[in-house]
Amino acid sequence: MGGVSQRVLRVREGKDELEGRIRAIQTELKIDVDFPPEVVAEAVAVAKNPKLPDLDRTDIPFLTIDPPGSRDLDQALHIERDGDGFVVHYAIADLTAFIEPGGALDVEAHRRGESLYGADTLIPLHPRELSEGAASLLPDQVRPAYLWTIRVAADGDGTDAKVERALVKSRTQLDYEGAQRAIDDGSADPVLQLLKEVGQLRLHQEAERGGVNLPMPEQVVDCSTTPWRLEYRRLLDVENWNAQISLLTGFGAASMMVYARIGILRTLPPPPPEAVTRLHRTARALGIDWPAEQTYADFIRSLDPQKASHEAMVVASTTLLRGAGYAAFDGEIPAQAEHSALASEYAHVTAPLRRLVDRYGLATCAALSAGEEVPAWVRERLHDLPETMQRSGRQAHAYENAVLDLVEASTLVDRVGQRFAGVVVSAESDDPRSGDAVVREPAIEAKVTGEEPLPVGEDVELVLAEADPETRRVRFTL
Repeated sequence: MGGVSQRVLRVREGKDELEGRIRAIQTELKIDVDFPPEVVAEAVAVAKNPKLPDLDRTDIPFLTIDPPGSRDLDQALHIERDGDGFVVHYAIADLTAFIEPGGALDVEAHRRGESLYGADTLIPLHPRELSEGAASLLPDQVRPAYLWTIRVAADGDGTDAKVERALVKSRTQLDYEGAQRAIDDGSADPVLQLLKEVGQLRLHQEAERGGVNLPMPEQVVDCSTTPWRLEYRRLLDVENWNAQISLLTGFGAASMMVYARIGILRTLPPPPPEAVTRLHRTARALGIDWPAEQTYADFIRSLDPQKASHEAMVVASTTLLRGAGYAAFDGEIPAQAEHSALASEYAHVTAPLRRLVDRYGLATCAALSAGEEVPAWVRERLHDLPETMQRSGRQAHAYENAVLDLVEASTLVDRVGQRFAGVVVSAESDDPRSGDAVVREPAIEAKVTGEEPLPVGEDVELVLAEADPETRRVRFTL
């Protein structure tokens, strides 16, 4: 739950075989799956004795919406009407109730930086005693949370936000398909109907300001067949509406930080022209019309999520997110403070179970909202956070890509020598005979080589030269 654009790979059948190969990737990348004993011991102890807030808002009937079987629940939602507008209550898991600055849990969280995901395997940021237990917003459990109260105008504009530590209690845990089905057949809780209404208004606001939040599709692998089968699962409308609530909260947090001149923002510089040009070539490879006069944001919104080629286009568009980072400040506001894809200043504050930086952002905003000093432990480590998150982001990216490369190679392993339709989308500057191509079916991007300089931007017939699950390499030739 929450508007984080990331690639998600899920397994339909045959998970055991895939898990064995993923364990080899974890060893290769030197990823620590298990926590040190002293960290687990501290988690067990603090789970029994958290530092609870005085404010009790267990009267609010929150609900959560997450993938089926989720246990690490960061966010719980409630929406109500307020005249011709709305009030959004958004409860975010409170790790400060459990983690002592400088303690074993804190040190380990800084070492890890973020949770790692790959084909339904999870390497959590915090021990499961917290992330899937005492700190998770599980149903029918009283939990400490950062409670955001955000007023939303009739046109969807977020007009006012505050955040405070409070006790909350979720009543219902939903999955996306169940929530969408209830909305569609009219049996949904009134909160879900309001989520649809507010979500649609926020999407309109996004379009008006020229922002775009990539609706990353899930890729689903079926390992029970030979070869494995890889396909895209389109995002449901409720997932996009839900993401808009997370974004709304991130905008409110960023506004607080910028006004007070202290905090940490999620930033993204405008994409270079050559990156947009490359995406035009990718669209052509996938057979998608992208008129020259149409902006990138409008193009993304025009895509039909029910078409696999359009889902692949969204995945390819993540190249424009390269350069995303964090900017910490305590005094002067950063020169590059905006997230260009969102066309706004933005902060990560809605996934503290999964990202270290969110714990700092939440503590900062709670202090600012109460008119208090930002905690000393936040100020002391604030400027180290961008480097910490950059390091963990590189590891997460390497892990995610290794798992995806494994699945793609395993999917194509029995098709070496076959021909595929595609287009060359780039050539290396130091060797124009090597580059990248997009294949139409299955919709993947892979390395391509030729005897002559590659015809960048042209439709070509590609021959699968290599698909090796052991090395996780896929390579085509012209």
